[in-house]
Amino acid sequence: MDESINLVNFTDLTLDEKKMVLSWRNHPDVKKWMYNNNDITIENHLSFIENLKDSKDKEYFTVKQDNEYIGVIDFTGINNPEIFFGLYSNPNVKIAGVGRILEKICINYAMNILNVETLKLEVFSDNVQVRNLHKKFNFKETDKKIINNKEVICMELKYENR
Repeated sequence: MDESINLVNFTDLTLDEKKMVLSWRNHPDVKKWMYNNNDITIENHLSFIENLKDSKDKEYFTVKQDNEYIGVIDFTGINNPEIFFGLYSNPNVKIAGVGRILEKICINYAMNILNVETLKLEVFSDNVQVRNLHKKFNFKETDKKIINNKEVICMELKYENR
């Protein structure tokens, strides 16, 4: 991984950093792409992070590049040959290509650290920019479903196609 990149586990964040991440997650440009697009309370956010300490199948990280917080990545279903990941950028960061940076980090971490065979994701069909980003990294559409009355595209990347 690039030496300018640092992953900070949610469970290691300071209270101020946890509040910062919550402000990103509740930002209208971020939450509109989430299955739960309601505002999350500080109590629920802190409880979620506290529960991550005992979780064996989830990892959430803030991503820092050159000491600037650029986004969040997460992995769920860890310890399975196929895991899911998600990402979102800091809505206040003005670095070009943040999505590509986060995507590369996710693929590298999943394939080289977690040793998964297949990396999966779900994205709303109308989130064309992010769908196209995933396609640039060789993710293939595998299925469609409806969540919250919206079409969701299921995609995956096999280890041999990365």
